Amino acid sequence: MKTVLKTLLILLIISGTYVLFIQYGSSPEKENSNEPKVSNEETSSDKPINIPKKGLMSFMGKSSNEVLKQLGEPDRIDPSAYDYDWWIYNQSKKHYIQVGVKDSKVVTLFATGDGLNVEPFKIGQATSEVFKKTQIAPYIHVEDEQNSYRFEFSEDDMNTRPTVKVDDDVYVQLYMDKFESTLSSIRAFNADTFVKQKPYEVVYRGQLIEPEAISGEKWKEIEASSQKQIFDMTNIIRHKYKLPILNWDDETSEVAFMHSEDMKENHYFSHESKKYGTLKDRLERGEVAFQLAGENIAYNYVDGPAAVEGWLNSEGHRKALLNKDYTHLGVGVKEKYYTQNFIKKTS
Repeated sequence: MKTVLKTLLILLIISGTYVLFIQYGSSPEKENSNEPKVSNEETSSDKPINIPKKGLMSFMGKSSNEVLKQLGEPDRIDPSAYDYDWWIYNQSKKHYIQVGVKDSKVVTLFATGDGLNVEPFKIGQATSEVFKKTQIAPYIHVEDEQNSYRFEFSEDDMNTRPTVKVDDDVYVQLYMDKFESTLSSIRAFNADTFVKQKPYEVVYRGQLIEPEAISGEKWKEIEASSQKQIFDMTNIIRHKYKLPILNWDDETSEVAFMHSEDMKENHYFSHESKKYGTLKDRLERGEVAFQLAGENIAYNYVDGPAAVEGWLNSEGHRKALLNKDYTHLGVGVKEKYYTQNFIKKTS
């Protein structure tokens, strides 16, 4: 029997994921003339990563011991909502790697930044060159012995985040920066992980593979990890554009989390809460002192990195990500509701 899965349309369809982006910000009537000092240095040691000669893609399907041998111990290990753990490598200002490990085997990876070997692709390569080497169809088939899946791409999917098959059990999602017309990042996954994530609308025969149910406590761990990943990626992007690195702010993060939680619990998607008001209202309620503030929100992306790539391809929210005046960032995630609150702190 053929079944078509459909996701509830929230407000606006972007890349097959239902999200709304609104450039939003507020500031007090007067700015303090004393500019806060912002350091361009990250807390990391900027340790170079020893990428295997065959590239990061060669890790797919390999044992976690191979990853340890080549990349060393991860900076941290984050849980995911899809049955694997993310091994995070974030010791460099220039690039960022997440390796997904399940049962001591690499089942997915995400990579962005300069100087990474992700053959047969190259991050930063012109979109036109990527499309010359890679045939992009309006759909992709994934099959195993008993099940068949057809993932269907919208026109926007094809232009900004298509997936191609590069090996027997390796699929690669290509995140395109439509403003720069370059390849921004890549995500590779095996068939099972691809199906569990369902990043596009899917028609299937047989059984739909689903991730294991997630407990409330596990969600808290995933949410905290997603917040860190979004923060890490934001600073990688800002470093690329030679912008000041943002500092993490706990109070602002709490305000962002409360907004994501409020949206989930009350089934809405907006920058304004009926209960807690505008961003300005919420920051003041959280006793966050600021001169300038802005907010990005997203809903129903598979994880934090996917949400950041979505913001990067939205003109207003790209401006927030790349605003040179912000000094601090707070991120709040409640399941698949994502909020970024940017601020310029008062002195």
